[in-house]
Amino acid sequence: MRTVFIISLLFLLGTSCKKTPKDTTPLTVMYLAPQNIEYASGFTIKNRENYKEIKVTTPWPDAKEGLTYILHPKGTEKPFKSPDAIFIEVPIERVVLTSTTDIPILEYMNLEEKLVGFPHTDYISSEKTRALINTGAIKELGEEWNLNTEVVLELSPELVVGFSSSGDTKAYDLIQKTGIPVVINGSWLEEHPLGRAEWIKFMAAFFGKEKMAEDIFQNIKKEYNQATTLAKNTTSSPTVLSGNMFKDIWHVPGGSSFVAKFLKDANTTYLWEDVKKSGSLALSFESVLEKAQKAELWIGSGNSKSLDELKAKNHRYTLFDAFKNKAVYSSTLKMGSKGGLIYYELGPMRPDLILKDIIKIAHPELLTDYEPYFFEKLN
Repeated sequence: MRTVFIISLLFLLGTSCKKTPKDTTPLTVMYLAPQNIEYASGFTIKNRENYKEIKVTTPWPDAKEGLTYILHPKGTEKPFKSPDAIFIEVPIERVVLTSTTDIPILEYMNLEEKLVGFPHTDYISSEKTRALINTGAIKELGEEWNLNTEVVLELSPELVVGFSSSGDTKAYDLIQKTGIPVVINGSWLEEHPLGRAEWIKFMAAFFGKEKMAEDIFQNIKKEYNQATTLAKNTTSSPTVLSGNMFKDIWHVPGGSSFVAKFLKDANTTYLWEDVKKSGSLALSFESVLEKAQKAELWIGSGNSKSLDELKAKNHRYTLFDAFKNKAVYSSTLKMGSKGGLIYYELGPMRPDLILKDIIKIAHPELLTDYEPYFFEKLN
């Protein structure tokens, strides 16, 4: 849950969101090969002789310009001057995060003790990080769209990692003006599930953990691609309905969304896969019923805990065959001790587990010894 997740996620940034700089790098500097980014489209990393240049090309939807961050070793002078780039001394020892999806990234690189503050800590589900919260090592910072600036300044972090849904970044302005650098993580905008996971390389650059991040990502990629190959060998491709009603609108994932990619790689037939949109589609109940009444599976049914609760929200759900056949699955049943949703926290980092969950649902004859990690059937 990108601190409440994508559906509820969205807000922030500040003067950290500056225009992409003109190339003011001295021509005499040695240019080394860019770091290999395989699936992510939202950032690049270029290695120079004495610094790294990271560009977040899509910090929020419809961004007109990207953001540039220059990482140079602690105790060294800025490698050049630019009014548009954000200069950051690395490696970072004290960091503030604003999204739960970044929590597993720190933990996978054994960096959780570098985290000193987080907005609305109840959203964090990880037991390891919750233990640090309970000891007071990680401070509560309020809400992500209204950070308690006073507490942030008291913590003296060397970096704040934020996100923004619209380019409205006022919440970070004051922090940036005090000299604390703010960077924007745009991982939630990636359309390929592995693209989201690859943002571990972005985070690793600030801590000097590039090699570890590469190894972690390669293992996740291997598991994901092996699962995709396994699913392709099946002859069946069950039809799938997804999403649910909010007020009078049924929101279903677009055919170019990361959800649709999961369903395709699991060898299912997603009923809206031909609608090439990366976001969600806003549909009427009637149009969804007409198209998906006979769908074999309903994967991603919202936050209802049971079929009875789902029915209570809208009695017309019972018209779908998937409901009648008790083939409805949700990823919102597993929660942390404070109510945070594990799927939204860990899922972006572990797309291989999400894919295996869906394969297990759609093709139960495969992955016979695998127990679904995120998704559960509603009873």
